[in-house]
This record gives sequence, structure tokens and C-alpha cells, in this order.
Amino acid sequence: MRWVFAVFVLWASAVLGVANPGTARAAGDSVDVALVLVTDVSRSVHDGEFALMKQGYGSAFTDRDVVTAIKGGAVGRIAVTYVEFAGAGEVRTVVDWTVIADLASAEAFVARLRAAPRSYWGRTSISGGIDHAMKELARAGFDAQRRVIDVCGDGTNNHGRDVVAARDEAVEAGVTINGLSIINDNPIAWNLAHTQPPGGLTNYYRENVTGGIGTFVLEIHDFRSFGEAMKRKLLNEIASLAQPARL
Repeated sequence: MRWVFAVFVLWASAVLGVANPGTARAAGDSVDVALVLVTDVSRSVHDGEFALMKQGYGSAFTDRDVVTAIKGGAVGRIAVTYVEFAGAGEVRTVVDWTVIADLASAEAFVARLRAAPRSYWGRTSISGGIDHAMKELARAGFDAQRRVIDVCGDGTNNHGRDVVAARDEAVEAGVTINGLSIINDNPIAWNLAHTQPPGGLTNYYRENVTGGIGTFVLEIHDFRSFGEAMKRKLLNEIASLAQPARL
């Protein structure tokens, strides 16, 4: 009966491989960029805003210009993983490393991202998100020309270890951290210092979160603009444009 079991295992492996297109990879696979999407799902982001972020990721990754940029790279493909974070200890890889090389693989990645339920509703540990992203990059095994962490959020680091320390360690390891600051123009009074810190959230990201070669921060004031901002962000990260696109 052992041979029957062995045949079943091989059959199951083949079926699972087909069911998850774009996830297969071998250690040392070459990609232009290894990109970790680190997304804030803390309690300041309500479910409607969370849904808009998901939609935005979907429209950005399947956009014709983004797919063309991916295919036009030196290698012609990128590796992406999607992470959600709230408080310290509330960080989870939602979509594992996926190689995107064309529209079909982009759509497969987006389908898994959209189907996944929200992970948390806690406080905001950007440092936890960065630390988790660094572990993902370490285990990825890709031969990547660039390694990038893409942090999106609407508030400051208010839980876990010092975010500057996490940022500095990542930059020292050769990783670039870019940011997308989401400005709440109608903040709740008790949450004002978190979502609108002195000097503004975008400046907070520049001084405390982002760093590395070619780093930049984009700013939006409406979650409905998330998709367009993410498209511009991806074009910079994938094509490594000299100047980041501005909203």
C-alpha cells in the first residue's frame, strides 16, 4: 500500500501546485525586486477603508502600466508578499511569496489577497511590521536586485519597539523602506495625536519609518485614492524611476 500512498502524495502536490499559480519558486530564483507589502489594519482603519485598500491593491497590480513595468525589468518578474499588522505580536503574512511576471500571475496574486479576511483590529506597531518583513525577506531565497518594504498606514507607531531602530536595522541590511501615508482629514479627538502628529503624518514617515536608497513617501487624503497612489508607488519600486511620481 505504500506505493499507493506515494502516488497519492504526488497527485496531491500536483493539484495544489495548479491551485496556487505563481507561488512556485526555487531557492535562488532571480527577480528584479523582492517586495513586502506591509499594511496597517489597526483599529483606526475601519472595515470600509480596509475594503478600499484591498480594491486599490487589486487595481494597481493588474494595471496595464504596472504589468508592463514588471515585464520590462532586467529579469522581467518580481516577487511579492502581503503582510497585515496591528499591535506588537499582531502581524501576519496573508499572501505568501508570489512571483509575478504577467497579467495572469498578477491576477492570481490579487485573487488570494482579496479573498483573505482581515487579520486584526489592534493598536499600531509599524516596527512589528518592519521586523516581520525583514524575516520574510530573509526566508524568501530570491536572488533579488533590490529588496523593498512598502509600508502603508494612517497613524504613528504606538505599540511595540522603537520604529526608528527597526527602520535603521533594515536600511543597514541594504533594504529600502518606502511609505504611503493616509491622512485622516476628519480625525477622532482621542486619536488626533496618532493620526495627525506634530509636523504631519507624512513627515513622521519620512523621519521615522522610511529609509534606504531611493526612498520616498506618497501622501493621500482619501482611501478611494489608494489604488492610484499604489500604482504610482509600484511603478517607482518596480521600474526604479529617478523621481517618484507625485499625487
